[in-house]
Amino acid sequence: MKSISGARLGILGGGQLGRMLIQSAIDFNLYTKVLDPDPEAPCKDLASSFHTGSLTDYQTVVDFGQDVDVITIEIENVNCDALEELQRQGKRVYPTPESIRTIQDKGAQKDFYKANGIPTSEYVLLEKGDEVAAHTDLLPAFLKLRREGYDGRGVQKIETLKDAEDAFDKPCVLERKADIAQEIAVICARRPSGQVVAFPAVELFFNPEHHLVDYLFCPSSVSEALQQQAEDIALQVTAGLDVLGLLAVEMFVTTDGKVLVNEVAPRPHNSGHATVRANHTSQYEQHLRAIFDLPLGSTAIKIPSVMVNLLGEAGFSGPARYEGLNEVMATEGVYIHLYGKLLTRPFRKMGHVTVIDTDLAAAREKAKFVQHTLKVKA
Repeated sequence: MKSISGARLGILGGGQLGRMLIQSAIDFNLYTKVLDPDPEAPCKDLASSFHTGSLTDYQTVVDFGQDVDVITIEIENVNCDALEELQRQGKRVYPTPESIRTIQDKGAQKDFYKANGIPTSEYVLLEKGDEVAAHTDLLPAFLKLRREGYDGRGVQKIETLKDAEDAFDKPCVLERKADIAQEIAVICARRPSGQVVAFPAVELFFNPEHHLVDYLFCPSSVSEALQQQAEDIALQVTAGLDVLGLLAVEMFVTTDGKVLVNEVAPRPHNSGHATVRANHTSQYEQHLRAIFDLPLGSTAIKIPSVMVNLLGEAGFSGPARYEGLNEVMATEGVYIHLYGKLLTRPFRKMGHVTVIDTDLAAAREKAKFVQHTLKVKA
């Protein structure tokens, strides 16, 4: 496409990722049309056109795509048959339905890594969780639903066979627990004409109870050699899956210095939020550049950053109320991004805060202050 201005973009999914994508799309004078099952989704008031409907219903998705130029996603749980039909009609669909199909299924992801020599944790595919008993040699392990698990949902920690008594009764992946020294992520961007770039690796620190990111640091503390290895692996995965647009590749660095791919997401990702403030090109702008086949922007870091997820407090459900907002906003280098969600519940992603500072250690201290001060209650 020679010009992005005035083009019509269809986005399947109206959550916070779509909301931030629209914020970048406004800069390019894009028309944005959004489909989401929630009539109060975060994109509702920002999209040029907002439609309520199922992302997995074939006809709903086909009808939605009729009057747009390019179709993209902000969540993987979409109807790929419908997207293939839209492709046949001449619509540009990025990421492609083929790549989404593989990524939708964590078992297919694992098989892809194994077939392509991409390092990943040892695993076995199960029809039901009660089959763990036949694979005790893999324990301790994590049991993951093959489909529809996200943000810590659909993951069970299996230390002993007793932990498997309440295991999932759906197809899943049993994955040996890695000896993890660090968790990192690399986001790649690839355009149809072939250009591909990677953002520098970021370091993730997870809440061990809820499997959600607490903090994200950039630059990461991994060595330059490991940084390059992680980028090379992420680029290999991006090319192998033939992803067009963004691909976030989450990885483990093990205690013996190996880099293992955990899982991927073919869209803007939580690990790239800080790029809005800290990199020359944000992940959202980069995704738009890629899917409209325009020159990709610089991924270089302008300033060190820490991202803090803003989650609903335990024990609170109802209309969201923010405590500590004034104190946090009075702190230099702190930027609040709220997602437009009116209702909070325990550990729901309600927003994030990006902290920037020329000194990463100082940014970390500010981030700790933010996490302890800014609370989402009802």
